[in-house]
Amino acid sequence: MEQRHDLGAAFARLTRVMIEAETPVLRAHGVEMWDYAVLGALEEGAAPTQSELAAAVGRDKTRLIPILDRLEARGLLGRTPDPADRRNRVVALTEEGRAVVRSCRAGIREVEAEMLAAVDPGERAVFVSVLERLADAAR
Repeated sequence: MEQRHDLGAAFARLTRVMIEAETPVLRAHGVEMWDYAVLGALEEGAAPTQSELAAAVGRDKTRLIPILDRLEARGLLGRTPDPADRRNRVVALTEEGRAVVRSCRAGIREVEAEMLAAVDPGERAVFVSVLERLADAAR
């Protein structure tokens, strides 16, 4: 029988290492990991509701509110009443928020390049492609 890491254990280990490596990049921009997750989710477009945004990033709505408050106070996103339902808030990135996401992502890509530097370029491309497909399928 083939001996290898269980996928869950391997992903968990890599996730811990990547989060640890990315944290200084995010900290340099004054954002936390959950802040970046929220900003990144909004990069594709405004979230019609805070509940939908919470589901998209995998964060409980009650824990999302303080993140949104913090990001809005910094001018990185805005919450406006939904014209169709004034009880609802539409959440969208500001231009400053877009700039922060782009800058964070550029720094994270540098961290990723360092992490994958020892991997053959062909294998690296396949690894990233397969990982992207698995992440998309898990949504």
